[in-house]
Amino acid sequence: MRRNLALAAALSAAVALAACGTKHTTFTGSLKLGKTPEENYQAGMDELKADNFTEAVKFFEFVKTKYPFSKFAALSELRLADVKFKQDRYLEAAEAYKQFVQLHPTHEDVDYAEYRSGLSYFKDAPGEFALFPPAAEKDQRQAEKAVQVLTDFVQTRTQSKYLPDAKKVLGEAQTRLAAREWYVAEYYFKRSLWAGAAGRYETLVDRYPGSRHEPEALWKLASACLKMDEKHRARKALQQLIVKHPGDARRAEAEKLLASIR
Repeated sequence: MRRNLALAAALSAAVALAACGTKHTTFTGSLKLGKTPEENYQAGMDELKADNFTEAVKFFEFVKTKYPFSKFAALSELRLADVKFKQDRYLEAAEAYKQFVQLHPTHEDVDYAEYRSGLSYFKDAPGEFALFPPAAEKDQRQAEKAVQVLTDFVQTRTQSKYLPDAKKVLGEAQTRLAAREWYVAEYYFKRSLWAGAAGRYETLVDRYPGSRHEPEALWKLASACLKMDEKHRARKALQQLIVKHPGDARRAEAEKLLASIR
């Protein structure tokens, strides 16, 4: 009986040790190396797809070190950035993608790296979560970086297959930043801090045109400017409201107010 129990325990231990290995590594963690850089790169890809990140990193680092002049060395650099992204280490991923662009500006996958850099910054920015303050109240510096990177991408990579995704993420980042400007502008407006409110409403309208806050921002911008007796700025805001949003409920009142400003 005891011999059977010991045998069962030994078998269980062997199974557990075997389970620690992967398709391309032994149970001790050693790499089952291939003969070519492509074979080892593909092994890393297999591990990455299986979310075996530690093993994937080992293969990609091996290819970079062993075959530095192979095309798979550069690809391994890119995949190392992908590992960081998949591990939710977004800021590190963004920097890794940026470094790839700097080191390989003519690489066929440089547009992928540029797009993923912007996406990584956006992913690193605080979003909306239940039981937490809204995103508009949080630090959105990473969203600002995402907008910078993705705006440049959209303007320069007009033929990239990642362009539709880049535009989508850019729009989401701009919406989040517009909400932040609106939140701060409202804070100032409600406290009669007219200069601060006007500046924020202006920033919202200028940087994020077409946002859902734009019509009311223009109306409140005009109101804040009139409080400071800045009639030129008020007229400009009212004119924008009338021209850009002819169907807005405030249009008739805006036209009346515009006509009264002397």
